[in-house]
Amino acid sequence: MGKIYTLPLKQSIGMAATPVIATGQRVARGTLLAEPQGLGVPLHASVSGVVRAITETAIEIEADAAQGTDYEPLPPCSGIVETVKAAGICGMGGAGFPTYVKLGTNLNGGTVIINAVECEPILHHNITQIEQNPAKIYRGLLLAMEATDARSGIIAIKAKNKDAVAALKGIVTGADNVTIAELPDRYPMGEERAIIRETLKKLLPVEDLPSAAGAVIINAETASRIAEAVDERRPVISKNLTLAGRSVNGTTPRIFMDVPVGTKIRDLIDEAGGLTGEYGEIIMGGPFTGRHAGIDDAVVKTTGGILVRESCLYEPLPMGILVCACGPNGVRMREIAKEMNAEVVAVQVCTQAKLVKGALKCENPGICPGQAGKMRELQDAGAKVLLIGNCYDCTRDIVAEAPKMGLAIHHVTDAVMRSMGMPLVRGFPGEAR
Repeated sequence: MGKIYTLPLKQSIGMAATPVIATGQRVARGTLLAEPQGLGVPLHASVSGVVRAITETAIEIEADAAQGTDYEPLPPCSGIVETVKAAGICGMGGAGFPTYVKLGTNLNGGTVIINAVECEPILHHNITQIEQNPAKIYRGLLLAMEATDARSGIIAIKAKNKDAVAALKGIVTGADNVTIAELPDRYPMGEERAIIRETLKKLLPVEDLPSAAGAVIINAETASRIAEAVDERRPVISKNLTLAGRSVNGTTPRIFMDVPVGTKIRDLIDEAGGLTGEYGEIIMGGPFTGRHAGIDDAVVKTTGGILVRESCLYEPLPMGILVCACGPNGVRMREIAKEMNAEVVAVQVCTQAKLVKGALKCENPGICPGQAGKMRELQDAGAKVLLIGNCYDCTRDIVAEAPKMGLAIHHVTDAVMRSMGMPLVRGFPGEAR
């Protein structure tokens, strides 16, 4: 039996797609498998082979032993937005919002911003892609500007990524309406409102979208997929990602480009050399906001990182949880606390976190006024140790106050950072502890 690829029908924000093929049908790379009936994105075969199963949640394809590079091209479309919609492109930085909706915004001379910040620690596939092929991302920016009637474009990237910055500057030379914005290494600098603040000098209210500032923000890989859809008639059938973890490949992250959607995590780990020891958890995403994943879970269009981390430290003291809008939600933090065998006595939410449509949003992402009051409330509830998921600035303040209050600190990223042999998040990178 050939290798099985499992393609979930729901790959983005919105509705799951409805299958348009049948069990037993032969498919080529790029064959349309499913279409959404409302907000969502279509799904295409990432490998050639035979459809072996269609469930309520996924389509399984038994892949041919030999895979070519050809694909079934997209049908002719009426314009950029319709092509992007047909290609099944969604935000590939993790959020998964259907890109055709963003490109349907009329900016009336506003700005398209490419988010090349890649703000989560360890993840590096966006930067690698920029270093290798900046022209494709630039082309995606120009197409997005055309679709939205934008007068200007900005590529936002951390200044520390010097080779990628140089590659971008080389490709945009002579363009008077496209600039490179070099941003500080501050988490969560890739958050949309943080990017707007840093590039357009506007701090949006928590409920506002970038369009309120006359902008649309597109992830760097998403921009490259726009270029592929328009110029090559290629649907989204693959994903770039970072695989990392001491038990997989030492402490050096492995960058995989164009991984077929539906690939099992197990197969990527095997390709990287296999597991070399025990591990505590597999995370899909980044150290801050990633979620628990099983070894047989499939790569989807929003997968950015696969992190194989060591177990969390055991914590016998009563624990208080401080939830930050820039980090994991309370449910995820309780999962980590449970792994630590900790008794959670209280939960508080960051001073700047506001609830918007069921999710927490930070009033000023990455710039924190301090959390001493919240820490005191957790301590008054009986906490002797805190589990935090805060941004660099917020974490620095908490770490400074904790010894004065007799509180110990764990950060949700600790086990991942230990697995990579990297300094723990206790403030800004490079600061003395």
